[in-house]
Amino acid sequence: MDNSFCKTINQCLEYFNVSEEVGLTDDQVKRHTEKYGRNELPAEETKPLWKLILEQFDDLLVKILLLAAIISFVLACFEEHEETISAFVEPLVILLILIANAIVGVWQERNAESAIEALKEYEPEIAKVIRASNKGVQRIRANDLVPGDIVEVAVGDKVPADIRITKIYSTTLRVDQSILTGESVSVMKHTDAVPDPRAVNQDKKNMLFSGTNVAAGKCRGIVAVTGIGTEIGKIRDQMMSTEEEKTPLQQKLDEFGTQLSKVISIICVAVWAINIGHFNDPAHGGSWLKGAIYYFKIAVALAVAAIPEGLPAVITTCLALGTRRMAKKNAIVRSLPSVETLGCTSVICSDKTGTLTTNQMSVCRMFVFAKTEPQPETTHYEITGSKYAPEGEVFQGGQRVDCGKQDALVELAHICAMCNDSAIDYNEHKNQYEKVGEATETALTCLVEKMNVFGTGKSGLSKKELGMVCNRAIHAMFEKSFTLEFSRDRKSMSSYVTPTKSGPAGGPRMFVKGAPEGVLDRCTHVRVGKNKVPMTPALKEEIMKHTASYGTGRDTLRCLALATCDAPMNPKDMDLEDATKFIRYENNLTFVGVVGMLDPPRTEVFDSIQKCRKAGIRVIVITGDNKATAEAICRRIGVFGETESTHGKSFTGREFDDLSVDAQRDATKRAKLFARVEPFHKQKIVEYLQMDGEISAMTGDGVNDAPALKKAEIGIAMGSGTAVAKTASEMVLADDNFSSIVAAVEEGRAIYNNMKQFIRYLISSNIGEVVSIFLTAALGLPEALIPVQLLWPLISGWLFFRYMAIGTYVGCATVGAAAWWFLSYTKGPRLNYYQLTHHMQCLAEEQNFAGIDCKIFNNPKPMTMALSVLVLIEMFNAMNSLSENQSLVKMPPWKNIWLMGSIVLSMSLHFFILHVDFMSKVFQITSLTLEEWFAVVKISVPVLILDEVLKFVARKFT
Repeated sequence: MDNSFCKTINQCLEYFNVSEEVGLTDDQVKRHTEKYGRNELPAEETKPLWKLILEQFDDLLVKILLLAAIISFVLACFEEHEETISAFVEPLVILLILIANAIVGVWQERNAESAIEALKEYEPEIAKVIRASNKGVQRIRANDLVPGDIVEVAVGDKVPADIRITKIYSTTLRVDQSILTGESVSVMKHTDAVPDPRAVNQDKKNMLFSGTNVAAGKCRGIVAVTGIGTEIGKIRDQMMSTEEEKTPLQQKLDEFGTQLSKVISIICVAVWAINIGHFNDPAHGGSWLKGAIYYFKIAVALAVAAIPEGLPAVITTCLALGTRRMAKKNAIVRSLPSVETLGCTSVICSDKTGTLTTNQMSVCRMFVFAKTEPQPETTHYEITGSKYAPEGEVFQGGQRVDCGKQDALVELAHICAMCNDSAIDYNEHKNQYEKVGEATETALTCLVEKMNVFGTGKSGLSKKELGMVCNRAIHAMFEKSFTLEFSRDRKSMSSYVTPTKSGPAGGPRMFVKGAPEGVLDRCTHVRVGKNKVPMTPALKEEIMKHTASYGTGRDTLRCLALATCDAPMNPKDMDLEDATKFIRYENNLTFVGVVGMLDPPRTEVFDSIQKCRKAGIRVIVITGDNKATAEAICRRIGVFGETESTHGKSFTGREFDDLSVDAQRDATKRAKLFARVEPFHKQKIVEYLQMDGEISAMTGDGVNDAPALKKAEIGIAMGSGTAVAKTASEMVLADDNFSSIVAAVEEGRAIYNNMKQFIRYLISSNIGEVVSIFLTAALGLPEALIPVQLLWPLISGWLFFRYMAIGTYVGCATVGAAAWWFLSYTKGPRLNYYQLTHHMQCLAEEQNFAGIDCKIFNNPKPMTMALSVLVLIEMFNAMNSLSENQSLVKMPPWKNIWLMGSIVLSMSLHFFILHVDFMSKVFQITSLTLEEWFAVVKISVPVLILDEVLKFVARKFT
């Protein structure tokens, strides 16, 4: 039944042709089951493991890697015996990396599916239903419910479907629907129709939603919607239809795969075609086929060098180290790529309650009457402390107040302690104070501790005892007989108390608290110190004026009026079963004071917002709270300036819906606040941000937040949130604190910058390797290097020129080192250029190679020279990569002890493979003389000078 919340109870009953007392007949149940289906969320058909594994190889870059591995493996089979082992290394490494990537991919996809499966934990197993087949209430399986069923729920029950309330048996009915709407306090329900057809779920006060929990009371209702049609079912559909966005890193890799396939094809064809004339060289035994295969191997080797087979391992290591640092800052990363994405974040969409605020209601202001003649005068107090911890003090005009000396404050403390069913408990495991009961009442309990009107000694008490010591002192002074629960008609509640021997003199009294307008209508007197004076219109106007000032402006506090009934009716004359009569018993009241409370902003949030602004990150607050309250909080935390206009920057969900699509998109470009929103609004906002090229981080904690968390580039769940939200997110905040998000973004940016420098290092080194191999093949020189390095995707602009300049030098230097040994080294063969570039003709053209031993072209010395130049230049490049534009003079490498340690380790390993016989044979190299090492250094050092020149140009002209 659509919009059942708009319909009257009779309209709902007539729609399903059912009696509230009798319920559906068996025939109706059968027909409704066929029409609406079972009351359950359909199980998602999971892909078999083999299909998930195959999908991990359905990627262009992976296919290229796989093809290269297969070709390398086939060619390795034709290698001569002594080279067979080393020939198999490369294809095996590639295959191992592909297998590791597949395992990670399968795990991540299984994880995504579990987010949808986690919704099932909110499906109740049992429902209490009234049906014509049985008299009274019967228990059935919840998935057998159908629309039109009459059901009953009571405190502790999980709501089995979306239900339109028809009757409330208790004085109040409260439901915890935080998993669905994000509301931090339980919601008071009623049976009246909601006239607004566009009401958000928070305003559908006559509805119970599937999966939510009854916090207090008992009611009966008619099932309006079941299964996939429920609000939680709609969220399941949204999650199913939401495709996770790829991170910037993944998008770059996808683009790289496309470019790489083209580059590899060109490289292979070019290198192979250049050497067609050498296929018949004597070095190949005069066999054209052997020559063709030889140069095909070189072409494939060069192509494989261009494939970043080691890139995933390098990036994973870098990101994994980042996650460890983030964990220390209470940001638990569930998805490694999200670390890099955090560094690119341009917009943070943050929930208000619990993230920007403490989610711990706190009284921050209150007032009582100082005098009423000749003019009414009130005394206002400020209270410090923003959490449930009983820590804080009361101030008046900046001066600390001894509350025990103010009679009105003593009376106010009595009311706060006795007209209250909450408590403060110290959680030793979490090392923090927590509420027991309603948030509003816990704020009053905490106020009593801060006021300490009787000067209760606190020294030597444990933290657990400190939580309620002042409240217990007041509890000992009165005996509570009963409580008249809150009801909508009178907007108040009260406790009937009798003083004990240790309490104040006098008879029974009633302590009352409630909405100011509701309580004031029944007040006949006002307390001024120890005295009572008659209430007048002027006094009432004064109270409402100050209450209105508390409830508007910068603070927008939630206000409660506190009063006493000093001569209550005898309980024997009260009908405690009929809540409609409670208003008669709470009469002839004496007004004591008003307290103003709010969910206070976290103290560290203001500075974090300023950090975001300086870093160019926009903060958008998205909340289910009303607009005025949200705007007030936004001003306090710096999202809005104190005098900044919110026009065009603050929207309710309804205001946003009323805009055209273009206007909505435009609104997201400048908006700082969205209030009174529903889950689909969050998704819409993320979509518009993504369309404008923004990288968004979205926070959430409820089931309702899961689709948006999944949609955003970075979904951030609260540590105290639901399992569904956590599973749909990339990151979990252990402390639910916005400042932890900012710290994580800072860490992400540091990691992103480090990766950029590392990639810069790889690019300049590996372009050099590819250039080196290409030059040796193009010029017909003996092999200088065997490439096993990775290559980063080519990028445009100045950086591309810089990388190409450095990379080209690296390539020329490595080839030049080998050529130097052949052509110029006094202890080398001192060949001429023709002999070097036509070395394959050595055996056939004896007249051109007179006196030359053809075995010299297989000497490991020139390859060792080339490799040593490459290694040393990579060490220098690592130093260059400390900063993109800063000179090494201003940023000397020895300031980074880890870098220097890595350079020492790398050079040690290089000397190890040079001087250990087994390793030198595997790498086909040998040790170098001191003179040869001097040549290596002279050829390598210019890369430092070249990079310094390029950095200087970048600083001055880019």
